[in-house]
Amino acid sequence: AMHARSVILLGFLAGASAFLSGPAPVAFGRTGRMALSQKLHMSTVPKVPYDGAAVTGPSGPTVPGDGDLDFLEAKPYWDQSGVTVNVAKQKNPHIGKIVSVQRMVGPNAPGETCNIIIDHDGKLPYWEGQSYGVIPPGIDPKRNKPYGVRLYSIASTRYGDDKTGKTTTLCVRRATYWCPELKADDPAKKGVCSNYLCDSKPGDEVKLTGPSGKVMLMPEDDVTQTYIMVATGTGIAPFRSFLRRLFGEANPAQKNFQGLAWLFLGVANKDALLYDEEFQVYLRQNPDKMRLDYALSREGPLNKKGGKMYIQDKVEEYADEVFDALDKGAHIYFCGLKGMMPGIQDMLKDVCKAKGLDFEEYLEGIKKKGQWHVEVY
Repeated sequence: AMHARSVILLGFLAGASAFLSGPAPVAFGRTGRMALSQKLHMSTVPKVPYDGAAVTGPSGPTVPGDGDLDFLEAKPYWDQSGVTVNVAKQKNPHIGKIVSVQRMVGPNAPGETCNIIIDHDGKLPYWEGQSYGVIPPGIDPKRNKPYGVRLYSIASTRYGDDKTGKTTTLCVRRATYWCPELKADDPAKKGVCSNYLCDSKPGDEVKLTGPSGKVMLMPEDDVTQTYIMVATGTGIAPFRSFLRRLFGEANPAQKNFQGLAWLFLGVANKDALLYDEEFQVYLRQNPDKMRLDYALSREGPLNKKGGKMYIQDKVEEYADEVFDALDKGAHIYFCGLKGMMPGIQDMLKDVCKAKGLDFEEYLEGIKKKGQWHVEVY
């Protein structure tokens, strides 16, 4: 059931089939460390059926466990007045270190996507929904100047996947260019920063800027809110941080949440799903608080017109519920390639027309109320 207040989140993922359980969660006190004498009971992560590739280690599925994870909370925890931006700038970036780089898609996924953990030593704090900037090494041949900042949405909560408050996680797809003449990837045209990150090794230094952005922050003042998230590919990053905060940690938001988190995720096929095992754990443990809908464009099922199922088609299947949620105060989030938005807006226009609503007027109304959140690239 939809609740009195709602927030809508949509996302897309990539992966391969298996049955695994992730690591046991760790709960930390205010110091971010847990002494032997203070060890808390660890809850077991349930085994679940899932279609994505397994993400292991600290980035694997987690459950809240006992104790409190609250040493990075505002007071009260929903107060966003102290959210900081641009702590580190391009002229004076923070030097982080790569902790791990893990491929997170199956063999039949188009392209390669990696889960990358970076140690920021607690000196670049962020909130869920913010981004980090990465400055790749080298000189841009087009400008004959050092490369500029590339922004990446953060995929972990403020505590990091290891729950120490000292790391961040990025979800990065290696950008390549297929040359029709060579009939192969052209290395001269590959994405500079994405390849730099995906090729990095533990211990490598990385220049970081940020955190940046407040558009995608998750309001937590109403514990009955419903979050509806819509994403494509690595656009899953902010929504993975939302879901991990709501269901995977013993933080105040998780303990108080009584609303609904609804994720729409669009990818090519099951091998391209991202963080699916983790999401299936949350869904299994919180069936009344979470919904999960995937659109697999190359595998089906087909949309109602007999064509490929893209993200806008999957959302349209639930248009009445989505609009009802928005009417009750829902926040809707979009993240992914900018090419996703025309299809989304065309679908919403058609739904508005069928409901006798003026689309531009309707959209302007929910924007004024702060219910519409878009981060595309």
